[in-house]
Amino acid sequence: TEDITERERAEAMRRNFVANVSHEIRTPLTVLAGFVETMSQLPLSEGERQRVLALMGEQARRMQALVADLLTLAQLEGSPRPVSDQWQDVAVLMERAQAEGTALSAGRHDLHFDSVEEAQIAGNAAELHSALGNLVANAIRYTPKGGRIDVRWRWLDDGGGVFEVVDTGVGIAREHLPRLTERFYRIDSSRSRDTGGTGLGLAIVKHVMQRHGGEIDVRSELGKGSMFRLM
Repeated sequence: TEDITERERAEAMRRNFVANVSHEIRTPLTVLAGFVETMSQLPLSEGERQRVLALMGEQARRMQALVADLLTLAQLEGSPRPVSDQWQDVAVLMERAQAEGTALSAGRHDLHFDSVEEAQIAGNAAELHSALGNLVANAIRYTPKGGRIDVRWRWLDDGGGVFEVVDTGVGIAREHLPRLTERFYRIDSSRSRDTGGTGLGLAIVKHVMQRHGGEIDVRSELGKGSMFRLM
């Protein structure tokens, strides 16, 4: 009976995942189709045409981001766990996250990244970068203009290390915290659309940390910002 229940739960999760993917792809496709029809049937001024093209570009980028995240998840789930004898410089991971975060923020936030020396962690460089990069991107998306974001590295007493991404953003209500890493889970779907998130970023982070024998810890208070930790 327990095996049947587990299979039923897995099948329900699969159906829900397929339904979510279908919805997330169908929505921008419907919008694009509407814009194509508008451009083909209505006489538009040059300004109106440029506006429609810009909106079409936004929807195309939304689908590209979704497909990229889906492929990342599929790759993580279908590949062997990273070997433990590959060592990555923490400073390099921080520098890459800083470069991408600075470009995404475009001067709207007060960004602070730790300067790290002589620190290495075992794992896959691309996966670790994806995990840290997703947290930085989330902090930027959900922190209003002028807010502060700190990205830190520190050693733990047991010899391990932890990345911390701390922001002064909108924060997260307590009841949402247990489900944040679920695929396509959205606290506010309209806000997610505005910020450009796919709903898969934290699921990717969770998979990366599980594959590296670590975990993601989230602490947040609504209206007072958040702290995400990779341990």
